[in-house]
Amino acid sequence: MPTRDTLAIVREYHDQTKHQFNRFARSLGYLDWATQPNPFRAFDGARRVDLADPLLAVRAGAWARVGYDDLFCRPEQPRVDPGLPAVSTFLRYSLGLSAWKQAGPSRWALRVNPSSGNLHPTEGYVVLGGGVAGPRPGVYHYAPDDHALDERCAFDDASWTTAMAALPDGAFLAGLTSIHWREAWKYGERAFRYCQHDIGHAVAAMRMAAALMGWEFRLVGGWSS
Repeated sequence: MPTRDTLAIVREYHDQTKHQFNRFARSLGYLDWATQPNPFRAFDGARRVDLADPLLAVRAGAWARVGYDDLFCRPEQPRVDPGLPAVSTFLRYSLGLSAWKQAGPSRWALRVNPSSGNLHPTEGYVVLGGGVAGPRPGVYHYAPDDHALDERCAFDDASWTTAMAALPDGAFLAGLTSIHWREAWKYGERAFRYCQHDIGHAVAAMRMAAALMGWEFRLVGGWSS
């Protein structure tokens, strides 16, 4: 059986799920509120690091003196030194909550990074060295509803040194994943394309948050497990 051209598959999906001039894209036609997904992911039992500590905000307060035009000019020195206060500020102004709204009994959150339908399928993670959020290097999930980190795993110093050898001192990794069901619940087969759309918004928000502190933000095409 011949292998299908991957680009042809992408184009077919795009054509199949886009709005047309004479009709909307296919959809269920209604929302099943009984199965509405939770917009916030939680890990019960995980060690939690509170990023809402006022002292963290004070230590990272150099961003408050930055003008909008400054975001497009890289300073000679970072405005905020690496560490937990910097990570807290980076996440707050890229993936954090910006407001809560309410209409009648319904209450919902708005976030810094835009999302189609405000469904927010994108989840953020950071990989930090030892002494930043815990005694050992580890992977942390960002919980925007509480502005906190949930530890997902820890690893030894040797593994961290090997993995991060190609990065500058003080650097850390930030990762994004998608929970497609949050989009599929409303958009059906269009969910995948909207998840990609939202990832783009999140990447742009991360770039702006990094610029806020005078950091360099680089996209990493792949990273060894």
